[in-house]
Amino acid sequence: MRTYITVIGGSRVEDPKVLEAAEKVGQLIAEKGAILVCGGRGGVMEAAARGAKKAGGLTVGILPGQTRAEANPYIDVAIPTGLSWARNAVNVLAGDAVIVIGGAAGTLSEIGLALAYQKPVIALKGTGGAADMLAEKEINGHLVHGVSTPQEAVEKALKLAAI
Repeated sequence: MRTYITVIGGSRVEDPKVLEAAEKVGQLIAEKGAILVCGGRGGVMEAAARGAKKAGGLTVGILPGQTRAEANPYIDVAIPTGLSWARNAVNVLAGDAVIVIGGAAGTLSEIGLALAYQKPVIALKGTGGAADMLAEKEINGHLVHGVSTPQEAVEKALKLAAI
């Protein structure tokens, strides 16, 4: 069975360095043969999916609305949930590990849910927001693993997903 890695982060990102990091993470996930799962919309999600597609990978978008049309153009399997923010639970449960790139309130909820479901969480430091806020923090006995590069993020996610 293939490994599924969920990538979470902001849906409205202007910083090209953050988008570049997300795209690299997506590319590396695909190159390692894993499936990329994300929220299927813009920002970090779109950049990660674009990177995965460039590397020939498979992408899954767990969408908040009721139609597949809201997915970004790099999503292969679009899953409309009609759950709005509650879809964050489905997003993190679909992955064997979660990589955090930047992010705001919605991303914080996904991190909390991932930890509650005992999913490994890896935060890419230097991307701002929730990732920088929680990298290397322990929450109720669960560590948010901090890493410094997209390569480290994917390697750590794949290692922890296999445990």
